Parts: sequence; C-alpha cells; structure tokens
Amino acid sequence: VQLQASGGGLVQGGGSLRLSCAVRGSRNSIDTWAWYRQAAGKQREFVARITRGDIPDYADSVKGRFTISNDNAENTVTLQMTSLKPEDTAVYYCAALQPDKHYLSPIQANYWGKGTQVTVSS
Repeated sequence: VQLQASGGGLVQGGGSLRLSCAVRGSRNSIDTWAWYRQAAGKQREFVARITRGDIPDYADSVKGRFTISNDNAENTVTLQMTSLKPEDTAVYYCAALQPDKHYLSPIQANYWGKGTQVTVSS
C-alpha cells in the first residue's frame, strides 16, 4: 500500500483546509485509515481515523472541527479541517493500519505517506 498526502498550506486562524490521501495498492489488508500530525519539537499524535465500516473517531483537540471520510471509489481518504487554530500547525501524515493494530499509537501504523505541512497563522 502506498499513500500520498496533499492539500496542506498556509491559512489564517478560523479558516479551512482539505487534506487528501491518495491510496495505491490493495485495500484488502487495511482495517483503519488515519491521520496523524507532528508539530515542531513534539511527538507525532493521533488526529482522526476511519474504519473499513466508516466509523470515525477523533482526538479531543479536533472533535467538532475536523471530519475524516473514506472514498473507496476514488481511493482517497480525506480530512476536512475547519475553524483552524494556530495550535493545529504541524506536518500531517496519512497512515493505514492492519486489523491487529491500535490507531491511537502512531508506531502501530503499517503504512505511511509523506507528510504535508499545515500552517495556521494567528
């Protein structure tokens, strides 16, 4: 499985961005699609995930502002981000996890895409 994230950029606080993760290869072994982020000087952290059954979950810090979706026909996993805050500034990564992995821990992810930078100005 190969993942390619895109859509990052610079946005003012309160603005919106839409991140996309293009998926190449077989999805059959993947149970969960997820987004993580890593701010400068901090550890990578969980942001959002969606299961094969389209069940989402979010970090408390983004709940109500971010929406994750999975489009099997387009082979894309999307993260819609609204009401962005300066503390959302980070490199965002999409990832894929097999069934025996727990999404809350970034080290559990089986596949990673290259990150895309999101910068939110105050």
